[in-house]
Amino acid sequence: MKFKDQEKEFSQGYRLTTNNRMELLALIVALENLKTTKYPVEVYSDSKYVIDAIVKGWVFGWKTKGFKGKKNADLWLRYLELHARYTITFTWVKGHNGHPENERCDKLAVGAAESGIFLVDDFFEKQADNNLFD
Repeated sequence: MKFKDQEKEFSQGYRLTTNNRMELLALIVALENLKTTKYPVEVYSDSKYVIDAIVKGWVFGWKTKGFKGKKNADLWLRYLELHARYTITFTWVKGHNGHPENERCDKLAVGAAESGIFLVDDFFEKQADNNLFD
């Protein structure tokens, strides 16, 4: 996260998850750590999953339909609560293409994955247990 001359980084791994969950969770954690709603927020991400779902309005339709057949409903609901508080613009950036902040985020993600210190994503793991034979 950047604001004027200030920077803040967050990084954490989960023992069982997906890339899409982590991309969405990164956005959520960043928004949850903002101290004010006074300024517009600019989000840069290489996740088409996150960017398209929001910018193209899919997530709002998913919510209307109760997220039936959609993954990550728990995180999308958490995001939507934050979405209502901020004026957010989204920019997609190509991953692994030299964008300094995107490259930094990749290093943080790899570091978290290689750390061996993982949190438990209870919602995801319970959902995975229920779908072992699907």
